[in-house]
Amino acid sequence: MSTFPTTSDRVERSTDREINERIERQTVEEIACHAAGGRSAIERRLEELDEEWDIERTLEANAATASLIGLILGATRSRRWFLLPVGVAGFLLQHAVQGWCPPLPLFRALGVRTAEEIARERYALKALRGDFERLQSGPAVNAPRQAQMAYEAASRR
Repeated sequence: MSTFPTTSDRVERSTDREINERIERQTVEEIACHAAGGRSAIERRLEELDEEWDIERTLEANAATASLIGLILGATRSRRWFLLPVGVAGFLLQHAVQGWCPPLPLFRALGVRTAEEIARERYALKALRGDFERLQSGPAVNAPRQAQMAYEAASRR
């Protein structure tokens, strides 16, 4: 048994329960709002979701920016600034292992979601759009074809 949290739930496990609940409520509200707007609203929302940055991408961009600033300042101002990229690397390692790092609570409080949270909204919208109906009501097909149909339905915008 692993002592490390799984990749898919480590950020949610490291986030305050109230923040996770708020993010979930907001997601359900988004789904309801776009579902009420019909197919075109769902299509627009799916396109927006394709552009949404998840927490991993946000943390990576934040870490890269902080590291570059530390390297530039270390090279031009004081060698002490080289400690900034060292600290950032340590925090990235901590995030990779534990799912937590110092900027995580701030970004989560701002509503930055995990890839899993974004995917849940995406699949709920696809289900409301009817992408998966054919799988349940279609003719009986063999398992490989059913798997292919499921994959195609999940892959559609």
